[in-house]
Amino acid sequence: MPADPTLDRLANATLLVPFESHHAPRWVLDGLADGIAGVCLFHNNIGGAEQVTALTRELAAAADAPLVSLDEEGGDVTRIGQSAGSDYPGNAALGAIDDTALTRAVHRALGAELRSLGFTLDLAPAVDVNTVDDNPTIGTRSFGSDAELVARHAAAAVAGLQDHGVAACAKHFPGHGATHQDSHTELPVVDADPELLARRELVPFRSAIAAGARSLLTAHISLPAFGTREPATLAPSIVTGLLRGELGFDGVVISDALEMEGVSNGIGVPEAAVRALVAGCDLLCLGRFVYGDEVAAVRSAIVRAVRDGRLSGERLEEAAGRTQALRRWTRDHQVRTVPTGLDGTAAGLPAADAIGLDGARRAVRVDGIVPPLHDPLVVEFDAPPGIAVGEVPWGLSPWFPGTERVDPASVDIATVLERAVDRDLVVVVRDAHRHAATRRLIGEICRNRPDAVVVEMGLPAWRPACQAHISTYGAARVNGQSAAELLGAASATPVR
Repeated sequence: MPADPTLDRLANATLLVPFESHHAPRWVLDGLADGIAGVCLFHNNIGGAEQVTALTRELAAAADAPLVSLDEEGGDVTRIGQSAGSDYPGNAALGAIDDTALTRAVHRALGAELRSLGFTLDLAPAVDVNTVDDNPTIGTRSFGSDAELVARHAAAAVAGLQDHGVAACAKHFPGHGATHQDSHTELPVVDADPELLARRELVPFRSAIAAGARSLLTAHISLPAFGTREPATLAPSIVTGLLRGELGFDGVVISDALEMEGVSNGIGVPEAAVRALVAGCDLLCLGRFVYGDEVAAVRSAIVRAVRDGRLSGERLEEAAGRTQALRRWTRDHQVRTVPTGLDGTAAGLPAADAIGLDGARRAVRVDGIVPPLHDPLVVEFDAPPGIAVGEVPWGLSPWFPGTERVDPASVDIATVLERAVDRDLVVVVRDAHRHAATRRLIGEICRNRPDAVVVEMGLPAWRPACQAHISTYGAARVNGQSAAELLGAASATPVR
């Protein structure tokens, strides 16, 4: 079909694209100049502050205020902290503290860091109400299981990020917290009727909207009670009817990554892109592995859908207009100020570089008594990371050299107990409630060593019979440091 530069550019204005490496390829720079709305960076694009700042500067120079985004939640889901773990405690820890001033301060510090690195859009915060302990997708990414608690921290997080000119993106609409499946690999089903959804899942989104969130991100979940079994991302009744109509949101609706199986399985990314736009999405996050040729195929599919009458030109223009307005906001937004103390920090809060660690320390909960430890043997039971989390270091090894990481499927508990003779024993787990083998092994250890200390670095939904149980509500670097301090690593200086 003959090229239509105007239509191509409108299609480009709905695309948030990834690329392969630490350097922007020519197709990305040319695409930005030709109207692509922006890019989404992942850990494969980030090698350090100097490198990523040079990269974002190059991207920003390619067009007028392109969106330079990433999904930096702090806590377990981190891109800027991928190599060593995050300096921010994460949502579950902040929810456990329930101090909205701290939540805003943490996100202000995060927003300031992101803006200094050249990012203008953060696909965060997650404002899902995590009502299913076994949820493989959300867990510690949520502020908690109470809708009102999540709502007040959602507002604080949105405000904090946007205080420093980073557009926030509340996710995953209309709520991924009641799922038992991972939408990266399949389509989860949420059996919630409209009334339940209104008093639970939607409460934090209403709060984020009221706080001025510039964007919301959709979930690839099915809600049969709304008369559709297709993913929410592709459902006009959810995006246009519920989000636009009932909740009154007029900002940018961003799709979750379209390469995820929960949305594109059986139809492919280009078709998912078209259907998402028809449903009411404005900006299409294509995922991590959709590169030059695949991006061209998505653009062609959008153009063809307009020509075939499946997607109206008015809908495409509306989407492009909203993404352009978001780009202008990131370009023009001035950093707001908040009341400060004598040292220039938010009143009553620590300096920015200590806010994350302060939050992690305040979040720690101890059930039992942690004794003075003598030459402790620290054993970590490995747990597979969620797809959204990826391979990020976690645990106590930076503070306890010699820490052993074991596989629950093959570890010999008798050998562990033998090595722990005449030594104190510390066992570290992550979401033990989700792993039956880990629970069985920890139970066996505690029966033989009731003086053992167990450190849970995920959700503390299960507690073994042990002398002390420490809950960090997350596995970020600062969460690990806060636990290490309780165990006697008083210097709190990690061994790198």
